[in-house]
Amino acid sequence: MGGQKEKTGQADRGQGGEDVHTCCGCRFPLLIALLQLLLGVAIAVVAFIMAATSPSLLARETPHWAGIIMCVVSLLGFILYLITYLPDERTSMQFVAKVLYFLLCSTGVVISVLVIAYQGHHYSQANGFSCREQGEDCVCTLDPLDPIARVFRYEAVSDCAAITDTLKLYFLLQMVLNLAQALVCAVGAFVMWKHRYQVFFAGLQVGSPSAQHWQKV
Repeated sequence: MGGQKEKTGQADRGQGGEDVHTCCGCRFPLLIALLQLLLGVAIAVVAFIMAATSPSLLARETPHWAGIIMCVVSLLGFILYLITYLPDERTSMQFVAKVLYFLLCSTGVVISVLVIAYQGHHYSQANGFSCREQGEDCVCTLDPLDPIARVFRYEAVSDCAAITDTLKLYFLLQMVLNLAQALVCAVGAFVMWKHRYQVFFAGLQVGSPSAQHWQKV
């Protein structure tokens, strides 16, 4: 009688562990995907606002592409959340989605670091700008006394304050957003790597040889 109760308790613990894993572990953490989506949208929106400041701004100065890529990564995270978990990755869709998400998160970290580097470089340049209005454009130089100094011409900017003040704030905001994006991507890649390589399942036979319960060890 006592042995039967012990077996029943083991079975319940095994099933309970699987249920907990089904609720919390098998489905990808929703918070990470949601943060990636919010940060991606924010980065893209700020970048498009920056692009509206002047059509002369280059793609590396308005990193809307980084935000769009992050939105795609977050969509894959939502797909992972919806995929039903199976131990040992018995479905090819589950395996491909997890590997692809890990690679995209790793790429997102690299992209975010590059964006931070570009934005930091342009912010340091903007700090040393000496600008003047020239028709409908704003012409800026790093050293107004140097006749061969590099000239930065921002078209369709009637007020140079939009470059020396507003654009600098956008550069700072992009650095903060992309730093947060890099951290979220790093967490997502770590969670996926840990789930892929550090979670093992052992089949425990309880009651009869045909009944197996998966337990995390």
